[in-house]
Amino acid sequence: MKQSEFNKGLRAGLSIGIGYFPVALTFGLLAKTTGLSLVETTAMSIFVFAGAAQYISLSLITAGVDPFLIVLNTFIVNIRHFLMTASLNEKMQPSSKPVKAAVAFGVTDETFSVIATSKEDKVSSAQAFGVIAVAYGSWVVFTAIGHVIGDNLPVFLQAAMSIALYALFIALLVPSMKGNRKVVLLASVSAILSCVFYYTELLSTGWAILVSTLVSSVLIELLYAKVVRVPIPAVEKEES
Repeated sequence: MKQSEFNKGLRAGLSIGIGYFPVALTFGLLAKTTGLSLVETTAMSIFVFAGAAQYISLSLITAGVDPFLIVLNTFIVNIRHFLMTASLNEKMQPSSKPVKAAVAFGVTDETFSVIATSKEDKVSSAQAFGVIAVAYGSWVVFTAIGHVIGDNLPVFLQAAMSIALYALFIALLVPSMKGNRKVVLLASVSAILSCVFYYTELLSTGWAILVSTLVSSVLIELLYAKVVRVPIPAVEKEES
């Protein structure tokens, strides 16, 4: 039964593995241009396994940000994982804490979506491990392949790849801004604060990104909590 559930998870996670191919490959290429070795790049995918956090780490490493601030910034980016794993805890069958911890490590936006939308009322740990095995394996392998390919690229192309990192962030941001005023405000306020901190030299790059992210998030949430309220309808008196 466990083997059958695991195989079911492998089939469900196959689309994730295919989807990770270009993203992980690009990460490996960019990590190479950033100056990370093959071992360092692959180790980051093995131990971190978080696409957005890894890409942000590359930009912070390039900027020479203190390692503590890199960890702190990536923690803020991945704080949503607390909510995702808490949600999956309700979806999955009961299991031991070590098993839950292993599943939690493998939770990404994509694996969460596949597991959480499973047709089963309760998902077994074996099935979750199947989904995660495909996603994790493809991410690590394609990262290493991307770095190896980067070794064979001409020097001018390796230098040009550093621009691709910023282009990737823009490509991720712009679609979410379409038709969503809240995201537009969040991105705008965060960008303005980051520019203020950067050009006035009030904060270093790492702290500027961290503070801008937190302050803009709090300000926009307070704004929407104050403006977007559901009015309580008044109870009309019945006419006698």
